[in-house]
Amino acid sequence: MNPQGGTAPASGVVAPPYGRVARRLVPLLFAGYVVAYLNRVNIGFAKLEMMGDLRFSDTMYGLGAGIFFVGYFLFEVPSNLLLHKFGARLWIARIMITWGVISGATMFVTSPALFYVSRFSLGLAEAGFFPGIIYYLSCWFPSAHRARIMGFFISAIALSGVAGGPLSGWILHHFGGVHGLKGWQWLFLLESIPSVLIGVCVLAWLPSSIDESRWLSEGERKALKDAVLVDSRGHAQLSARQVFADGRVWALVLVYFMLIAGLYGIGFWMPQILRNAGISSVLDVGWLASIPYGLAAIAMMLVGRNSDRSGERRWHFALSLSTAAAGFLLIGLAGSGALAAVAGLVLATCGVLSAMPIFWTLPTGFLGGAAGAIAVALINSVGNLAGFLGPYAVGALNDATGRQSPGLFLVAAMLALGAVACVALVRRRSDSIPHEIPSR
Repeated sequence: MNPQGGTAPASGVVAPPYGRVARRLVPLLFAGYVVAYLNRVNIGFAKLEMMGDLRFSDTMYGLGAGIFFVGYFLFEVPSNLLLHKFGARLWIARIMITWGVISGATMFVTSPALFYVSRFSLGLAEAGFFPGIIYYLSCWFPSAHRARIMGFFISAIALSGVAGGPLSGWILHHFGGVHGLKGWQWLFLLESIPSVLIGVCVLAWLPSSIDESRWLSEGERKALKDAVLVDSRGHAQLSARQVFADGRVWALVLVYFMLIAGLYGIGFWMPQILRNAGISSVLDVGWLASIPYGLAAIAMMLVGRNSDRSGERRWHFALSLSTAAAGFLLIGLAGSGALAAVAGLVLATCGVLSAMPIFWTLPTGFLGGAAGAIAVALINSVGNLAGFLGPYAVGALNDATGRQSPGLFLVAAMLALGAVACVALVRRRSDSIPHEIPSR
């Protein structure tokens, strides 16, 4: 085996330097997604104080948290098309700097209307980042390497939780009242600064394509392009209209919708679940919230590596979602016990995050070029509407019943349905969705 991550080349043939490319590109993209996810879900920690200060109900909070995804949905596909046109370096930098400014401005929210406008605008600004990166990585790495690479990239969600929980709790605890600002105002301001700084780094550092990677030799650039070209020979090259009419894409939208319901069931409600379990200190909530994410970072790398090694996708995905569903059920059934709440959050977080990188090997496995960019954006934008409907439904159920368990059971049911749909989808469409991707 070649130490760069591929099969040893014949004499005189340059091997694709996957290891060196990963070390050069992925850390910066990883850092960008850490702050992206933190800026998206830090509203969950701000809720612990913000809702009382502004007298918002759980329904108002759920609507505001979720309305982010309406803006995200409206601009996702156009944003990915613009990335394809202007290049990853310029467009990703634009996204990060814009969302950093808007996230920081959330500190000035004083009413439900301003809260909704702020969250909607943040969704518009961030649209295109995640699917753009998924498409960007697929242009550098063939399918046999993607679950591990995407697993490392998506593990930024886990690191965001590991670092963001204690950081958010610390800011809320120590900055309240400094210069006349509330702790939640400092939370939005301080956690927005890294987004702008990393956006500037992207502008200076990230190559838009293999051809711009001057740190590789001409032979290495050619080897990378040839490997991706060979891998994409069976990919459909469809027009935008054909992508929107493709049943395979819409089937994956359904599966992803259920996955996202679980992801934001964790991201937006974990602090409140821990508070309801009897954890009163924001510092303790922050530290306990880091445990599920830390274990999930390990789980998702192990699951992704095993999926790549075996070439099997659907059962890895379905079992991960089933584990997450069991976690939500455990929290709902256990009531207010802190130990059961943490155990359930561990299962839910490990399951959801392990499923994410495996899912994204599917659309990039049968669509390439601009069609791949459009498909990824479409799946991500429509699927992410679960990030709007899920938090709103959970908040409304909390207010209507006075209990958190009905909302948790709803999320568990959606995750279970996603697991079943993936198994049924791949079985029915085995001729078109590559559930057995070769490891080399």
